[in-house]
Amino acid sequence: MMFSNDASGFVSLSHFLPSILCEIRYHSSYNFIGDRIDGYEEPLALATREAAEALKKAAALAAAKGYIFKVYDAYRPQCAVDHFVRWAEDTADTRMKSVFYPDVNKKDLFSQGFIARHSGHSRGSTIDLTLFDIAAGKEVDMGGPFDFFGPLSHPDHTEGLTGEQYNHRQLLRGFMLDSGFRPLSTEWWHFTLDNEPYPDTYFTFPVRMDSLR
Repeated sequence: MMFSNDASGFVSLSHFLPSILCEIRYHSSYNFIGDRIDGYEEPLALATREAAEALKKAAALAAAKGYIFKVYDAYRPQCAVDHFVRWAEDTADTRMKSVFYPDVNKKDLFSQGFIARHSGHSRGSTIDLTLFDIAAGKEVDMGGPFDFFGPLSHPDHTEGLTGEQYNHRQLLRGFMLDSGFRPLSTEWWHFTLDNEPYPDTYFTFPVRMDSLR
């Protein structure tokens, strides 16, 4: 494992793929912590060029079915992950528990794998996203929100979901797998490029446009 501040292999997803929508939750206070996250200095989705190229292919598949992508997160600097860890260690801060982890005791976030000291997002080729229905003008119903900590977020979860909600998850999964991404078994929104260019490098530059210059 190594750390790098070199953003030369990264692009802005919005510039590379103008059709996508971005709602960068960690630049806002609407996330499981309840504050803007360290390192998210601008509401941007950055990613390696290779991941952006693969996402462009996935976007073409989605567009053919009447959808575009909405991105919640992509590259995540190590300082943001460190922020997550500090928050998780402060078991008294449960401001957002009712929304994002109602059924999980905060002291168990590490042991249950919801928080870790390193994230694949920091390698730059992981993207969190959902589908937006162009004709309906809204996000599709996935049966559970982004960043919810619990079994409801598992892509293959069926309890309490309608057939339509489950099928939406599988539709997103299909677009991404067919374009060279691999899924995560615990988060329906999370995909990592199979052949990521920096498999052992964790980046530290902040999320802002001038990091790319």
